[in-house]
Amino acid sequence: MKIVTYPGKSFPLGATWDGNGVNFTLYAENATGVDLCLFNTIHDEVESSKIQITEFSDLIWHVYIPGLKPGQLYGYRVHGPYEPENGNRFNPNKLLLDPYAKAIAGTINWDDSLFGYEVGNPEEDLSFSKTDSAPFIPKSVVIDHNFDWENDEGPNVAYYNSIIYEAHVKGFTKLHPEIPEEIRGTYAGIAHPVTIKYLKNLGITAIELMPVHHFLADRHLVDKGLTNYWGYNTIGFFAPDSRYASCNVLGEQVVEFKNMVKELHKAGIEVILDVVYNHTGEGSQLGPTLSFRGIDNSSYYRLVDDNKRFYMDYTGTGNTLNANLPNVLRLMMDSLRYWIIDMHIDGFRFDLAATLARELHEVNRLSAFFDIIHQDPIISQVKLIAEPWDLGEGGYQVGKFPSGWAEWNGKYRDSIRDYWSGTESMLAEFADRITGSSDLFKSYRRPTASINFVTAHDGFTLNDLVTYNEKHNEANGEDNNDGESHNRSWNCGVEGPTDDETINLLRCKQKRNFLTTLFLSQGVPMMIAGDEMGRTQQGNNNSYCQDNEISWINWETMDKNLQAFTSMLIKLRKEHAAFSRNNWFKGEAVKEEGPADIAWFLPNGNEMNDDNWSHDFAKSVAVFLNGLGLHSVNAEGNKVVDDSFYIIFNAHDEALSYKLPKAVYAKDWDLLIDTSKEQMENATGKFNAEDTIQVAGRSVVLLQHQLVHNGGTKHQ
Repeated sequence: MKIVTYPGKSFPLGATWDGNGVNFTLYAENATGVDLCLFNTIHDEVESSKIQITEFSDLIWHVYIPGLKPGQLYGYRVHGPYEPENGNRFNPNKLLLDPYAKAIAGTINWDDSLFGYEVGNPEEDLSFSKTDSAPFIPKSVVIDHNFDWENDEGPNVAYYNSIIYEAHVKGFTKLHPEIPEEIRGTYAGIAHPVTIKYLKNLGITAIELMPVHHFLADRHLVDKGLTNYWGYNTIGFFAPDSRYASCNVLGEQVVEFKNMVKELHKAGIEVILDVVYNHTGEGSQLGPTLSFRGIDNSSYYRLVDDNKRFYMDYTGTGNTLNANLPNVLRLMMDSLRYWIIDMHIDGFRFDLAATLARELHEVNRLSAFFDIIHQDPIISQVKLIAEPWDLGEGGYQVGKFPSGWAEWNGKYRDSIRDYWSGTESMLAEFADRITGSSDLFKSYRRPTASINFVTAHDGFTLNDLVTYNEKHNEANGEDNNDGESHNRSWNCGVEGPTDDETINLLRCKQKRNFLTTLFLSQGVPMMIAGDEMGRTQQGNNNSYCQDNEISWINWETMDKNLQAFTSMLIKLRKEHAAFSRNNWFKGEAVKEEGPADIAWFLPNGNEMNDDNWSHDFAKSVAVFLNGLGLHSVNAEGNKVVDDSFYIIFNAHDEALSYKLPKAVYAKDWDLLIDTSKEQMENATGKFNAEDTIQVAGRSVVLLQHQLVHNGGTKHQ
């Protein structure tokens, strides 16, 4: 058709269909010219139309084309100087993805033409490539924003009631025998009733999806027959990755994603996205020119001050987005708002979030990125979770993020692993971690600032944590040199799978110990999908490139006993506010001459003193949680009270005799959990004050004292 163009508007950024045509806008401050290229199909090697954009206002190039409709494929060619040493890498021979594309059709087909320089040239990226990249790069897609949300509203689950489940869209359902084969490993697979029923029965309140922003599979991985399975290599911050869609991908992937969110919300399950705003998939100066680099390199990336050919790399990926620049901040905030408003997302986990806090080379928690989010009436109201570190100097920032943020607590993970693996460590840190890490968060946040986890996508699964002392990453093709070498794991005596029943029983018990500790700890528990059913990655602790049975959940080998145990723990946590406090312990008597809200005990029944905390050889401790000392009220203003609990943690090899506290703490106790028992129905018993209870080696015992609730409530 004949292309008619109007000047259009400089806002909003991206491609916006208004029912009559499409407005295209592109921020490219230093460009000398921009061409909009239209394509008829994803297989076209040459654009059907090339429109020179002449309107440039507010540093934005814009044009309106009447008659265009959703499903239209497009890209940009951007003109300007090619001066890598000055930070400019314009090359109109490279077709570029729209940074604001709401959908991207297809994936990268690796070819030398995708690079702005001549691959193999002795001058490397200082050379200039004249080869057209259009046949090998996916295309941006105009979408229809309309969708019937059926009055959808997010569940809005409070942090203290949250159970977070980290999952991979593909790996979670790819092998599920009860899900139709054509939708396994897709957004539709997550939305399937079988999946949602499983999550509900387990007790999950939020599914945290590993990256779904459209990402790249690195060329060096593809050349080795591998791929970027995890997806921490974003190239489209607004586009749900088309590889996880079961339908046509000319915008239909957006509809499929929205339907997934809607179905999860109907079940009361929130959706949190793992997002990567610290870098893009374009890599270092030797990486491809796919979008930002070719649109306006110096306006998007952090470049080395004295040689702008090179990139500041705080991420280990070759580049770092410059969150100090207004247009980059706008891109990030527009993306976040889009996922909240248009896609109904309930929260975000920010990968390498310390990078976003860097102003110049220092990590500053009051950087512009966090200031803007704090005052934003939309973004500030969803769950914001930081991975509080990056690879730069001073990048470990656990406990230092602003009010309103929660953080992955790596110190919790390390302390709990050390305790149960038998490493000599101070009981004081273990006590801090299971009570909310007040040493990290108490100054201006609540216990819910701590996202507690023992395992995550990066590292061993729970099964492998008790099965391997060493990583086994040979399948990654890096001679087992990748991945963390210090895993704080313990194989229980034999490396890898074994037929030794004694060792297998110990491993099962250790899994129960880790899970029990996690779900009885103050803070917000997070587990990785499959840990509750004994998923293994065969000792691979860095499965980022394994899009196969190493990473996918095998539903047919599910450990049903462990799954039932995990579900029981989650149900117990939900029923008792004593394990999910919204306020800190005070360590003070709740009533005159009564016990404090928390107390710590030795095996002889005496409370611990200061000296007891300093013994690094101590491997056992008991804690009393006073159900009358929660210091909280519910939404109706009623005081929240609960039963009292007594938890005994014994990491010794041998059994210990524990004398229960005096009657002032509780006159009687019921046994709820004994992790030394394979079946929980065998964990029964009643005890009185000052009775002696035998606690098996390497096990947790949980006792409950029921209280009279005088108009209070156990739930927050």
